[in-house]
Amino acid sequence: MRPPPSFKARAKAIRLLILDIDGVLTDGRLVYGPTGEAHKVFHVQDGLAIAGARSAGLAVAVISGRASAAVSRRMTDLGVLEVHQGAKDKRAILKALLRRQRVEAQETAYMGDDLPDLPLLRSVGLALAPANAVAEVKRVCHWVGRRPGGDGAVREAVEAILKARGAWPPPMVA
Repeated sequence: MRPPPSFKARAKAIRLLILDIDGVLTDGRLVYGPTGEAHKVFHVQDGLAIAGARSAGLAVAVISGRASAAVSRRMTDLGVLEVHQGAKDKRAILKALLRRQRVEAQETAYMGDDLPDLPLLRSVGLALAPANAVAEVKRVCHWVGRRPGGDGAVREAVEAILKARGAWPPPMVA
C-alpha cells in the first residue's frame, strides 16, 4: 500500500486555489449597520498573496455562502474573476468551476474554516484551513495554518504552496 501524497507533492500539483470568504479572507465577524451589512475587513497580506499566486500561474477563485458588495469590490481589485457568492450548493459550483477552468479536483486547493466547507475540502487535492477553523474541518485538512482567518491566513497558505513548488517569492507585476 502506497503512503498518501505529501503536502509538497500535493502543492506541486495545484493549478487552482479556491477560497471561502467569511472566516478565511475575513475574521468571520459580520458587521451590520442600519441598512444591512456595512463592511468586511480584509488583510493586505492576503491580497498580496492572491496577487502572488496569480503571478506564479495559479488560478484563484472564491466560493462563499454569503453575498457582499465588499467581496465583489475586493476581488475585482485583486483581479479574481471567478467570484461565486450566495452559494447554496458549493459542491455544484466547484464541479462547474473545474469544468470551466479545465482543472481536475486533484489539481485544486480549497481553504475553508467551517462545516459548510467540508464537502469541498473532501473533494480537492489539497485541503487547507486557517488556525481558527472548527475541529471537524481541521481533521480533514492536509494543512492547517498558524494564522487565523482575516489575519494573513491566506498569505500563509499561499506561501506554503509556492515554497513547496520552489516559486516563493512569486514574480510580482508592478
